[in-house]
Amino acid sequence: MDEDFDIPAADDMMNDDMDLPDEAPIMKVGEEKEIGNQGLKKKLVKEGEGWENPESGDEVEVHYTGTLLDGTQFDSSRERGTPFKFTLGQGQVIKGWDEGIKTMKKGENAIFTIPPQLAYGESGSPPTIPPNATLQFDVELLSWTSVKDICKDGGLFKKILTEGEKWETPKDLDEVLVNYEAKLEDGTVVAKADSKEFTVKDGHFCPALAKAVKTMKKGEKVLLTVKPQYGFGEKGRPAAGAEGAVPPNATLQITLELISWKTVTEVTDDNKVIKKTLKEGEGYERPNEGAVVKVKLIGKLQDDTVFSKKGQAEGEELFEFKTDEEQVIDGLDKAVMTMKKGEVALLIIAPEYAFGSSGSKQELAVVPPNSTVYYEVEMVSFIKDKESWDMDTPEKIEAAGKKKEEGNVMFKAGKYVKASKRYEKAVKYIDYDTSFSEEEKKQAKALKVACNLNNAACKLKLKDYKQAEKLCTKVLELESSNVKALYRRAQAYIHLADLDLAEFDIKKALELDPDNREIKMEYKVLKEKIKEYNKKEAKLYGNMFAKMKKVEAGNKSGGKEAAAVSIDSKA
Repeated sequence: MDEDFDIPAADDMMNDDMDLPDEAPIMKVGEEKEIGNQGLKKKLVKEGEGWENPESGDEVEVHYTGTLLDGTQFDSSRERGTPFKFTLGQGQVIKGWDEGIKTMKKGENAIFTIPPQLAYGESGSPPTIPPNATLQFDVELLSWTSVKDICKDGGLFKKILTEGEKWETPKDLDEVLVNYEAKLEDGTVVAKADSKEFTVKDGHFCPALAKAVKTMKKGEKVLLTVKPQYGFGEKGRPAAGAEGAVPPNATLQITLELISWKTVTEVTDDNKVIKKTLKEGEGYERPNEGAVVKVKLIGKLQDDTVFSKKGQAEGEELFEFKTDEEQVIDGLDKAVMTMKKGEVALLIIAPEYAFGSSGSKQELAVVPPNSTVYYEVEMVSFIKDKESWDMDTPEKIEAAGKKKEEGNVMFKAGKYVKASKRYEKAVKYIDYDTSFSEEEKKQAKALKVACNLNNAACKLKLKDYKQAEKLCTKVLELESSNVKALYRRAQAYIHLADLDLAEFDIKKALELDPDNREIKMEYKVLKEKIKEYNKKEAKLYGNMFAKMKKVEAGNKSGGKEAAAVSIDSKA
């Protein structure tokens, strides 16, 4: 998947009433045993080293692959090439992981079968994990660290004085609120602050604070041992105002408490839609594409001019819209799909995702062209669009057909990115058709062919030629003589400079449809490109041979001169 699958703890998985053994069961390779009494099973694949097991609070490093019972893989750190790290027993992962990995030794490899109540329960984790799913994880315990050496270089150590709440920790963009007191090793206080707010990535006081706070949970209080490289280094720091001097190469002891933080999220990859959470929402559910949301909102310009106010007055109806249907500006649409019920957030939306270069007349004021806009939004409620696993087969086929039609409308309007998403969603509804009847399989196949072909057309427009080629290949796996798929794949191959493959597809398409004008035109273009390519090749090799002849002639001439010199020297 594109982002890391952090295996968050489900909200109903946080009870501590499991009756589990204190010691890891003794096992042989190939043996499977139950751990505890709630259905968690472990099968030993490879023995580990020594006799120690990690304990709660230790930072463990693992490689894993997660699958459903039917073998469908939903995540793999191995494929990403980066081990997954988390703190054991802190609720950062599903309960089955916390309990199972405690039984492992360094280097051990085991397969855990985790029942729903120790995984994601009734809600699942859309879109990859359905409700009430039993999961299998192939886990290798690479290592763990009991001493909290934050930077792994001996420069910054953390000792927890007061445990924090939940499992979330601040990220670089977040705004944290902290109390801290910094002392020299002799106990001299050099700095102290209560309720100090700063952005994590900008840091405060010394580098150690920003690094440590990213490992802390809300309410956590720690003692940091800070070596000079994360303090004030070789130069130290002179006294300033109420803060005392820090001598060169001084080690600091800092008591740090994380009171709270405002989560700041980059909603879009280009950082042009930013969400700052002012009040946390409930649970883990968020609106999906096609969800009906009800919100309260205030829209402002940079100078605080209010241009929109909805659902704010007493008795006023809440503002309702459907996500991913272009009923609101793109930035607002994308941001609300990241919000939980009850969440209040400040959205900062750049012009590209707001009203663009033309501006807009809104109900309370005009939004000038190229304006960054600010919305304070409260997510009051939402009803998610039905997911595919909640549908029966006729519903899936109907939903796929509807998404295909929506994609066609978007394509005709030149909205290729949105159209592509519709076609992809349509195919997802009907991707797994093993339970379909023969007639339903026929309908599903026709939809897959149409959607993948149309999506390939989108990808060609978006110059994503590799994806266009893949989509056409999927169609040809279903219908080997599909002329459109051959034609579009040939177009993709031409742009990818795979001219031989393009010619093969064009010729096959012309065999199937010899009078097709578009394909004939494309073949003409291809022939010109092949001609041009051959000319370049001929010129390149011609130059190479000319240079080789020149060098050869030079060598012969050099040989004669050498002989002449030799004869002259003997005379």
